[in-house]
Amino acid sequence: MFQPLNAKVDPPNYNFSLETLEDFFPDKNLDDLQKKYGKPDQMGKQGQVETLRFFVAHIRYKFPVIVQVQQGKVLDFFAKLPSYFLHDVFFQSLVNRIGKQNSYKKIGEEAIYLWEKDDRKYVYSAACTITCFPIFYTVSPLKPQKGFKPLIDILKEAVPKN
Repeated sequence: MFQPLNAKVDPPNYNFSLETLEDFFPDKNLDDLQKKYGKPDQMGKQGQVETLRFFVAHIRYKFPVIVQVQQGKVLDFFAKLPSYFLHDVFFQSLVNRIGKQNSYKKIGEEAIYLWEKDDRKYVYSAACTITCFPIFYTVSPLKPQKGFKPLIDILKEAVPKN
């Protein structure tokens, strides 16, 4: 009466490569980003540091990547990852690439993973409801230059304290 299904089912982010986000890593050229992703939206300027928003296309969706740039070089980035990505696949890609995280903190149904490697700070956040999904991924210098504040720190300050 019932026929077994012999179909391959892949997670929606099976074909997303972390190399895409490496385009936005610190010290990358702004000109290269504009050639590949188009003209960004300017979000603000603080001294010589410009905050720009690019959009990365994946399947039928686009997700924002916010970048801080100074003198044509990327300082750091913050990517708001699509909720249709599966956490397990994305997190395993990070572990394969960077190694085991230095620290992990769970707050309610959300978790934050932190790596400190190669003079960079990698921060990844995910949450779980019925399934687990990524929230954001950011990479910044481990020791930022004087006067520079990474996007993750700016965003932390924007969250109201209870």
